[in-house]
Amino acid sequence: MSQMERQMRKRDKEMVPTILVQAMFALMIGSLALVAYAQWADVPKVGVLEPSPVAESRDVTLVGDRSGKYEVLDERGTVIASTADPRAGFIGVIGRAIDREREVFGVDATGPITVARRENGNIAIIDPNTKMSIDLIGYGKDNVAAFANLLN
Repeated sequence: MSQMERQMRKRDKEMVPTILVQAMFALMIGSLALVAYAQWADVPKVGVLEPSPVAESRDVTLVGDRSGKYEVLDERGTVIASTADPRAGFIGVIGRAIDREREVFGVDATGPITVARRENGNIAIIDPNTKMSIDLIGYGKDNVAAFANLLN
């Protein structure tokens, strides 16, 4: 075996250190053990959002085009918000998510959605056609405000 072959064999052997592979498997087994214990001991789910009753709501319609521009229409068909408005781009994100969900369920893509303020203060987007509910937590204050402003 030549010097070059020995160097290549040594280099290939040390590409991923053994201790790193062992640590990865230890982390995987530890995570599995923690989840199994939590399920077995019926540990309460503290990170799960508890549903809260709706305190205030408004039905609106999201109308979008292929370019990604969405407009929010009230019950009379008047435009009350648009993704072209300052800090309202998140409306398009939610609009695309609702359009996709409706496509998957094969329901009317033009039906209204409900923007709701829950008693716990969270803003939620509820699609009665697909039973999808998106509570806007962790999306940033500007994104939540884009929908909260629709309730005023």
